Amino acid sequence: MQHQMMGYDRAITMFSPDGRLLQVEYAKKTVRQGSTAIGIVCSDGIVLAADKRIVDKLIVPESVEKIFEIDSHIGATAAGILSDARVLIERSQLKAQQHRVTYDAPIDIVAIVKDIGSLCQITTQSGGLRPFGVSLLVAGVDQDGTPKLFETDPTGIFFQFKATVIGEAEPEIEEILGKEYSEKMTMEDGLKLALFALNKVLDKSFNVERVDAATIPISTKRIEHVNREKLEKLLRDAKKK
Repeated sequence: MQHQMMGYDRAITMFSPDGRLLQVEYAKKTVRQGSTAIGIVCSDGIVLAADKRIVDKLIVPESVEKIFEIDSHIGATAAGILSDARVLIERSQLKAQQHRVTYDAPIDIVAIVKDIGSLCQITTQSGGLRPFGVSLLVAGVDQDGTPKLFETDPTGIFFQFKATVIGEAEPEIEEILGKEYSEKMTMEDGLKLALFALNKVLDKSFNVERVDAATIPISTKRIEHVNREKLEKLLRDAKKK
């Protein structure tokens, strides 16, 4: 760090002379070091796929969870500090259930995303706190049948995407998505694309055991986890392309 920047990263509420919040930038770097997560909007629903990054062969792969159900029609995945993600996910689950009890209707996806963004923003403006070191991909199908995918970051900003990626392999997979993504692709095509991208960037360390994947079809509006057998078949098909 340049000498004139020293000291401006000691508190979250202190701007540097060139207008930067350095602790927030550090949080973004934490996200870029996290395990990769991909979201793809397809013609018939949404695909979420994430790398579990199993670092110890003694870990039971099924015990590692990277895709979470917020409500029956909304799922999320994360990159960064997963314990931070768990706090945001559990808050979102509670908000979704409160909405159902109060209004007897499922919550809109953007309402969940705005609530996550608001909490993340508060931590960038309050002394004694640190930013959430995590980005989330929040995906779902609203009641009008529209599939939506949002990305949040530690600043509290969020954007809606057709396809996006967060985590350590973001630049490489972003390039693959830019070339290969089509709005006409089905969820099966989306899963193949996600597996192809993960396989390419992880190379020899890749195997299906370290992938957590789920779909949310427009037809059912319910999140469905994809089993290992189907992932292995889709990966074989993706490699034949």
